[in-house]
Amino acid sequence: MGDDRRLAAVVALAQGMAAAQSAREAWRAAAVGGCLALGGSFAALSVWERELGRLRVLVNVGRRAEDEEEFPENESYPVHQFAEITEFLHERWAGGGEPDAWVETAEGPAAGRPGYVHQRVAALRRRGRGCCVVAPIVLHGRAWGELYVARPVGERVFERADADFATVLASVVAAGIAQTERLEEVRRLAFTDALTGLANRRAVDAALDEAVERHREEAVVVSLVVCDLNGLKRVNDTHGHAVGDRLLERFGSVLSLCGAMLPGALAARLGGDEFCLLAVGPPADAVVKAAEELCRRAAELELGDGVACGVASTEDPVGSVRSARRLFRLADAAQYRAKAERAAGPVVAGREGPDDPVLRLADEPSREEDGERRRFRGRHSP
Repeated sequence: MGDDRRLAAVVALAQGMAAAQSAREAWRAAAVGGCLALGGSFAALSVWERELGRLRVLVNVGRRAEDEEEFPENESYPVHQFAEITEFLHERWAGGGEPDAWVETAEGPAAGRPGYVHQRVAALRRRGRGCCVVAPIVLHGRAWGELYVARPVGERVFERADADFATVLASVVAAGIAQTERLEEVRRLAFTDALTGLANRRAVDAALDEAVERHREEAVVVSLVVCDLNGLKRVNDTHGHAVGDRLLERFGSVLSLCGAMLPGALAARLGGDEFCLLAVGPPADAVVKAAEELCRRAAELELGDGVACGVASTEDPVGSVRSARRLFRLADAAQYRAKAERAAGPVVAGREGPDDPVLRLADEPSREEDGERRRFRGRHSP
């Protein structure tokens, strides 16, 4: 490959990673870009998980074997099988060098410093690959993982020049991963409540819109639990805001614990003493059960006066739910009634028949004008 083509390949790889909207997209862009740039038939991006002592594969692209998934859930290898990266980097850095890529073939090493690695060679043979180039990825001064590109048996074996080029590609990948991590952190902060670590209102807005869209298109069950933590003002006035913050944190932990009863549920703090759980998929009865457990555990907290909890689900007889705004109004009205009645457990919208007072309260046109409730108001159009 000529210098111009290699430069174009580096630029394309960098652009692909920069355009990624998620970590997964960035991983795939790195593997695809590396595979194309090096003229491989297969590529993988893997990360070293030091605390678990393993190399975990993040993505496989190109001509995959039967046992290779694009985004594998559990493809990992013990570090003792592939210790050459950390050993190689340590040796090179100790001598003042830089991390370099190397080539291995189905017959053994072809270029680069590391020696014969039985596991890699066996994998090449098993999957019909003739050679591979392995490029360490270094991030923040530490070995982060590796870019692995392979060619099938019968094609030209990678050479020293290919390994040198892979080293350059690995540095571009490292820069892209660093950028992705920064963006992920920005997104995390933008959608996370700083005090409790739960999702915030912005995250719920986005997730609720998407969930209701899925309900309209696929009839997926969407349920929303809205709750107010009772007694927070008294705790703040009596013990100070630092103690009140601890109460909010403890309740946030309880909410997260109960949300774990519902696969994929989003636990969030909307602001002040207001929290919610958004569940997409689980049946309404399972959501009510989780809400009951939430009320029980909240009542056992040392401070505060329990929680007022309302539930609304598209699976219950609440009428048509065509917007996120309507589902929230239903859950909000149920919570409002629970608070007014000092209910020990959750109030569930639609379970008291066609004359359910929660439904009437939710659909009163004057509710948005009297300042009665404040959450989400103005966020969703009818």
